[in-house]
Amino acid sequence: MKRVLILVDVQNVYYTTRQKYNRRFDYNKFWSVVTADAKVVKAIAYAIDRGDQKQREFQNILRAIGFDVKLKPFIQRSDGSAKGDWDVGIAIDAMEYSDIVDTIVLVSGDGDFDILVDKLRQDRGKSVEVYGVASLSSDSLKKSASHFISIDEELLL
Repeated sequence: MKRVLILVDVQNVYYTTRQKYNRRFDYNKFWSVVTADAKVVKAIAYAIDRGDQKQREFQNILRAIGFDVKLKPFIQRSDGSAKGDWDVGIAIDAMEYSDIVDTIVLVSGDGDFDILVDKLRQDRGKSVEVYGVASLSSDSLKKSASHFISIDEELLL
């Protein structure tokens, strides 16, 4: 049974599934698919915390499924733009846990992760499965992955 690390870029999957399908990602279905023939060593969902009740309820659902939830505060800049991504945190956790897993499952279409995925595959010899909305995922990330799995109707609520 393969040992897996699951890393979910919550903001990326939320916005891409909403933009493409006007629907939400089904975390329960995803969990059942990914864990069917695997032992989960660690599963982390990375999110931005705006402090509202609906978000807290969602975060509790993620925890009940089996995810550790890591939160960063939402930062609104004076120019109106917002800050709050987990790219560095995801990369650090991927590298930290890579020695004790066979496969890393990354849920994100963010092209910034292509270098990380290349490093995990080439230097660490890991299989990296990337789940993302195909039309909104970076081509370089799709090419870097051992397997790219498109988020489609089967993984949506």
